[in-house]
Amino acid sequence: MQAIILAGGKGTRLRPYTASFPKPLVPVGQKPIMEIVIRQLRNAGFGKIVISTGHLAELIEAYFGNGKKLGVEVSYVREEKPLNTAGALSIIDGLEEDFLVMNGDILTTLDYAKMFRYHLENKASATIGVHQRIHKVDYGVIKIGKNSSLEDYVEKPQMDFLVSMGINILNKHAVSYIKKGEPLGMPDLMLRLKGKGEKVICFKEKCEWLDIGRPDDYELAQNLVEKNPERYFHD
Repeated sequence: MQAIILAGGKGTRLRPYTASFPKPLVPVGQKPIMEIVIRQLRNAGFGKIVISTGHLAELIEAYFGNGKKLGVEVSYVREEKPLNTAGALSIIDGLEEDFLVMNGDILTTLDYAKMFRYHLENKASATIGVHQRIHKVDYGVIKIGKNSSLEDYVEKPQMDFLVSMGINILNKHAVSYIKKGEPLGMPDLMLRLKGKGEKVICFKEKCEWLDIGRPDDYELAQNLVEKNPERYFHD
């Protein structure tokens, strides 16, 4: 199976760490986050990895090479201009009929193989990995009615919502909706597919998921991996 890892971003949320260091090589525990991702993908049956690079591409290519040391086949495409989270797919040759595409800065216990099977069984054009997050508002939330009257007062409420994990499965046909070299975000592609009547579904699984591009998530990821590294990767 084939996986595309998006690693072209500048990692601005993690500055100053990423000013001279690409975000996919930021360490979580003893290994760069993208090495953890690649090991997980390999263990799930993804033997072909394409890395889309941009910012500090040379460092990423030098670290992972052809992938032999990790037991996978690694190749690269380089974005001459930022193409966002979906646009890079338009410059990749040799895409398989169905493939996984994900951000290179995610720490998760998601069952990638199970998600891939779900996508195939449902014969979808695209499958979006979604995760439930709880957000606590640190203020008292006021609802105002007519004439400025108090309607409700909720102290520090919690909101539950589903977010994109930055992990998707696509059918090759979906890429035909992206013009070659067109900067396009994954949300825009999904809505474009939906608007054209293509089958776009969501996959939800109870798992851990952290976006280490967020400083709070990065700190939590460090703690989790240090306490239980074998939960996230093994040789």
